[in-house]
Amino acid sequence: MKITVVGSGYVGLVSGACLAEVGNDVLCLDVDPEKIRILEGGGIPIHEPGLEDMVRRNMAAGRLSFTTDIEQAVRHGTVQFIAVGTPPDEDGSADLQYVLAAARNIGRLMTDYKVVVDKSTVPVGTGARVKAALQEELARRGVDIPFAVVSNPEFLKEGAAVEDFMRPDRIIVGAEDEQAILLMRALYAPFQRNHERLIVTDVNSAELTKYAANAMLATRISFMNELANLAEALGADIEMVRQGIGSDPRIGYHFLYPGCGYGGSCFPKDVKALIRTAEDAAGISLKVLSAVEAANEAQKHLLTSKIRRRFGDLTGKHFALWGLAFKPDTDDMREAPSRALIADLFAAGATITAYDPVAMIEARRIFGHEPRLAYAEQPMQALTGADALIIVTEWKAFRSPDFAAIKETLNHPVIFDGRNLYDPKRVRGMGIEYVAIGR
Repeated sequence: MKITVVGSGYVGLVSGACLAEVGNDVLCLDVDPEKIRILEGGGIPIHEPGLEDMVRRNMAAGRLSFTTDIEQAVRHGTVQFIAVGTPPDEDGSADLQYVLAAARNIGRLMTDYKVVVDKSTVPVGTGARVKAALQEELARRGVDIPFAVVSNPEFLKEGAAVEDFMRPDRIIVGAEDEQAILLMRALYAPFQRNHERLIVTDVNSAELTKYAANAMLATRISFMNELANLAEALGADIEMVRQGIGSDPRIGYHFLYPGCGYGGSCFPKDVKALIRTAEDAAGISLKVLSAVEAANEAQKHLLTSKIRRRFGDLTGKHFALWGLAFKPDTDDMREAPSRALIADLFAAGATITAYDPVAMIEARRIFGHEPRLAYAEQPMQALTGADALIIVTEWKAFRSPDFAAIKETLNHPVIFDGRNLYDPKRVRGMGIEYVAIGR
């Protein structure tokens, strides 16, 4: 099948590469010539395990190509995936200007039947707006060319996106056009050979499903964070509580790990957008999600409070920071808890030496030549001259450190663990002061 993917960022590139992997002829469009130059040179502009090899393999096979030519892209694919960014506006709503611009370009240039697929995370009602944009462009041209609009939200976890696309839990297709549904079934058949995973809904339901899924997961995280804070105040251990409630099959263990808050490109943005959609489109106040958002913002500053309680005035203090990305296996620092912590420590007069396996390039881009922030080439190097170690990302490389070396290197043998990586008894038994979340 000939497929065009509009937008070669995180979602678009993963989708395009995986669709090419099963034999489709995929053309990825992006208006950023530098990004296309990197991709055509065999590189990728993001960190995602397994993606670079897949992109190179399918480019070499002639199934995956890249362009900045909008006309070529519209001409190429019967199926046109829109996978552009939907950044939050100042009021928290999703900014649809890039989605609608992509739709208008398709309407302006299409000459035969197209299935236009919203892959971007968009608020309920976007499908209707995309359809209207296409119709307006066709009317302006004075032509009547058939098309269908489909909602096909992505459910990709950063750090496991290739695996998620190739072996999906579910494939949501929101559509009313029977020909479009048949095309989508054919397109996704290679990804569900052992049992049916494709669920057909109306467009609005598909759009809401994506927001609902991320909002539910964010709710579990904020609930556990608040429970961890309560456990700590009551002298309970949140890890024991987690095991106790997670063993209930109605609850399960997923997303029950307390920490220093969630971040990334999805949860914060989607929670805000769903709250705004409810208010604007339905006049409904989503009280639970508003609390989820407020709890998460507070949680991002929890480690700062713990550090202040331990050290008092932080002027002149120097800290080692392990982890910059919002989660492991990605270099994404959007809304990352590390950014809130760094800002807090800077405001308090402290300095930092940070280490992250892949996100230090991104950190340098964000912070520039910030004299209060240095970077270490190895985790242990960050500890030299530091008053304490702070952990904010649960990279595997941090799970079994040399605690004796940590104690020896730090000015004060103190670890502030924002991800509860270690057994408190073991760490404290080695003479290290261990401050975690709810333990």
